[in-house]
Amino acid sequence: MQRSAPAAAPEAAGILHRHYLLVTSGACALVFLAAFESLAVTTIMPLVSRELEGAGLYALAFAGPLATGVIGMVAAGNWSDRRGPVGPLYASVALFVLGLLIAGTAGSMAVLVAGRLVQGLGGGAMTVALYVVVARVYPPVLHPKIFAAFSAAWVIPSLVGPFAAGIVAQAASWHWVFLGVVGLVVPALLMIVPALRGLRGAPEGSSDPGRWSYGRLAWAALAALAVLGLNLSAQVPGAGAFLAAAAVVIAFVAVRPLVPRGTLLARRGLPSVILARGLVSAAFFGAEVYLPYLLVERYSFSPTFAGLTLTGGALAWAGASAVQGRMGAKLSNLRAMKAGSAMVLAAVVLALVTTVLGWPAGVAIAGWMSAGFGMGLMYPRLSVMTLAMSTPDTEGFNSSAMSISDSLGGALALATTGIVFSALAGTAAGTTTTTAGGVSGASFAGVFALTVAIAVVAVVVAPRVAARKSS
Repeated sequence: MQRSAPAAAPEAAGILHRHYLLVTSGACALVFLAAFESLAVTTIMPLVSRELEGAGLYALAFAGPLATGVIGMVAAGNWSDRRGPVGPLYASVALFVLGLLIAGTAGSMAVLVAGRLVQGLGGGAMTVALYVVVARVYPPVLHPKIFAAFSAAWVIPSLVGPFAAGIVAQAASWHWVFLGVVGLVVPALLMIVPALRGLRGAPEGSSDPGRWSYGRLAWAALAALAVLGLNLSAQVPGAGAFLAAAAVVIAFVAVRPLVPRGTLLARRGLPSVILARGLVSAAFFGAEVYLPYLLVERYSFSPTFAGLTLTGGALAWAGASAVQGRMGAKLSNLRAMKAGSAMVLAAVVLALVTTVLGWPAGVAIAGWMSAGFGMGLMYPRLSVMTLAMSTPDTEGFNSSAMSISDSLGGALALATTGIVFSALAGTAAGTTTTTAGGVSGASFAGVFALTVAIAVVAVVVAPRVAARKSS
């Protein structure tokens, strides 16, 4: 039987009430470090790609961690439903640190990607474990506030992360962008340890807490392999297109048992919540990875100042998240989804138009703040809706399903954009030209066009997150 988490506190208490202070601080610290690492790596990757001569693995360095994260999410979700979130959280942090060490000491792009794969495995599991901690510790009335706090934990990294990563990479070495985070993860975990002592054991009401779902783990592994295969398909002469198509089909087949029934069909309610999470993730991150790359190659930005684009988007994300948290029920989940998805679509369209017509970089940068604001409106509400539609013995499954959709959507988008980017490299299309760094403007235009299409689908699915009203 599960022991109580921190002693029950009045529902009117905030997330910084003494009953919740430790778990709030520890969980937000882990989110903070994951956010810092994510933003920093996106900033320095163009530089790393040049130094390690790994342009062919550029997309895989981002898609790979998202793919292996799917395995970590399924394992953590199943483990959490069986024994609680403590064990999965400890194991995930250990894997995250190991991945940082491998990437930080890499001497080739292949080794760096290997480190990123391990890092993704741990990061995916950590996300699910933290979501289950939230479900077990906080009353539902506080869920919007704690998820808003998670998003707000991106504020400081977004202020200093990209800029600091650029400075470190230029003044010392990009290796320290990975290694520097290692020394901070362990203290962050130690902050949360006291609050986790009461969370051991299976959740109350669990129908079968002793069973491992090995089948779901196998499907997760297959989905991850499909994404990795999609990334590498372009390097197989002659059969690349066939392998890419097969990988996409396998990925969709493998993900079906990992998400609620009807997710791929956009059924109303929870299935569309899970699908929407994957679509907005695919549109946003599929474009974001290439925006600093565009600024460095076409507009001759330094990595430091190109990273400030991510700062603006992340600040808008955190600000919108705080706003929706304060508004509570005054802003319905449906309105947040409709507005947020439309803002992401508008931002990606601006990035595409800027690339094709050669508009000033400031247009795309300003547009990206709109995308960040839209994501800030949607992400906390998607998390709230997922937990609200879960029962004690499905919290782990649904939390992992949401995170799987998030990561797999982003991974598939990055893999596909990588194929498009490589296929159009060295070509010219209309007014797009080859950049000073030798990368074709058509490559960037193709990437943004694909993410525009994904964002359009997200806008269509957004209204379906609301369950059909009973007559």
